[in-house]
Amino acid sequence: MRGLINALPTPDMSHIVAPSAMYPFLLAARVNDAPLLVITSSSRSAEDLVNELRELHNNVMEFPAWETLPHERLSPRSDTVARRIATLYSLKKKQSINPIVVTPVRGAIHRIISDLAKNPLINLEIGKEQSLDELVRHLATLAYSRTDLVERRGEFAVRGGIVDLFLPLSAHPIRIDFFGDEIEELSYFEVADQRTFAPVIGNIEIHPCRELLITPTIKARAVELREELPAAAELLEKISEGMSFEGMESLIPLLVDQTETLLARMPSNTQVVFVDQERIRSRAGDLLATNEEFLNASWSNAAHGAVAPIHDGSGTYMSWSELSAEISALSLSTSSLNQFGSDLDKETEFLDYRAIDPMRGDIERTIEALREAVNKHFIVIFATHGHGMLERYAGIFRNADLPIHIVEKLMAIPTKGSIHLTTSVIAHGFESESDQIYFMTERDLTGSKGSVKDSERLPSKRKAAIDPLELRAGDFVVHEQHGIGRYIELVQRTVAEVTREYLVIEYASAKRGQPGDRIFVPTDALEQVSKYVGGEAPTVHRIGSGEWQKAKGRARKAVREIAGELIRLYAARTSSPGFAFSPDTPWQR
Repeated sequence: MRGLINALPTPDMSHIVAPSAMYPFLLAARVNDAPLLVITSSSRSAEDLVNELRELHNNVMEFPAWETLPHERLSPRSDTVARRIATLYSLKKKQSINPIVVTPVRGAIHRIISDLAKNPLINLEIGKEQSLDELVRHLATLAYSRTDLVERRGEFAVRGGIVDLFLPLSAHPIRIDFFGDEIEELSYFEVADQRTFAPVIGNIEIHPCRELLITPTIKARAVELREELPAAAELLEKISEGMSFEGMESLIPLLVDQTETLLARMPSNTQVVFVDQERIRSRAGDLLATNEEFLNASWSNAAHGAVAPIHDGSGTYMSWSELSAEISALSLSTSSLNQFGSDLDKETEFLDYRAIDPMRGDIERTIEALREAVNKHFIVIFATHGHGMLERYAGIFRNADLPIHIVEKLMAIPTKGSIHLTTSVIAHGFESESDQIYFMTERDLTGSKGSVKDSERLPSKRKAAIDPLELRAGDFVVHEQHGIGRYIELVQRTVAEVTREYLVIEYASAKRGQPGDRIFVPTDALEQVSKYVGGEAPTVHRIGSGEWQKAKGRARKAVREIAGELIRLYAARTSSPGFAFSPDTPWQR
């Protein structure tokens, strides 16, 4: 879709009012003049914008926000931390192309540790001299967890001269095969069977799994605070002993004195772009209010015996005025992209563009709209998510006698007189009578809310997998086919000259007075077993009795009943008479 960028206007004003579908194109055109820090109102909008911008520009970075609040004893996801750190390291390098950094407002107002992403990274590649012992110590320093079997991101295992490592931003774990102190082989392997399936191409960088790394300075600081803060003595004891644990990031305000903002890491000539500025300002205020509300709730729960918060989290987030002051102090320019604005503001420019009217799956209406645009000598583009749908719509448009031109990737300025069919991840299109442009996407036609980004997002862990080492004899577990049983033990058996470990699960006896039936589940099929999370002790099912199928049937029936009640409720709301408001005044436009 890069060919469409040069066909669009290049506004000079600092505040632009345009449909949201135009934002990626306007940002891709503006980055030629200066690096951009784009601030959105939510994490989801930031992810979607990054996904679309990467099709239009070669240097797009994402700085996601934590999923946790500063005082919560919870850790952000390892892939979130690694993506933040990777962006900071990239900003340190000399950029041949101006970067676009996208972050939600929560990430922009969050102060980060000053030393974050300032230590050199270790790179691994075939043929490189690298001490295995030094690598193991380095992984422990970067908060990777050493295990016997690598199954989750942020884990590593050592077996002789082989190191298995699951990087936070990798879809699969990596096996590093050493010959002495030389890396002989790098391969990806499957978590399920631990077998390699593809070589690693190029080199890999090892990013930390946590933003708070336990250095000698942090350990000494933890020792000093143990007597001052009895409520945090247990956590500080672990820090002083070099142990990483869930929720250790809640101690950052106590252990770290020097912090800074993402703004300070951006190049000196960066332009800060606010996407829907008023919504961002409102979200910033809501975030501070939510933090305060959760803090008060934590203290209220502490009065009834719950764990008290260690600190109030003050200083971690900036207010809107502090963010504005930081931008001014760094002499950064600002601009905004908005869907609405006031024509009384002299620095606001209204673009003569509007969003495509939703077609709601009406193919006949779509064909007529495209035919009309072609007859008006517009630049006409229709984009789909994949090549298969591209071929399908090409056939439909040919049957309707529409002139089409298939372009897999639109890199040149499109010409008039035909419909350019292309593939793109851009969600929505737009049109302009004055500039004679009509751009429609598959989503404008179908209304589908599916996103290409959804299928590419890294899962946080294996689906429905459990850790056998966390189970105790007698724990209730649920098997996909057999239902609720009781975990007995983990045993090793040899079948057909292959030795594997098995979970032994016991079910109710088929005959009264006889011992319970048992099944053996191999550890490479753990996705079939999950831990029972119900509130009361359940009844153990009998294998082959149909009890588990009946229980699932009752659950499905209950879900359908709830869904039916919701449908009737919303149907009643939809059919109830509404209120007709007066037309908008000039102030509302």
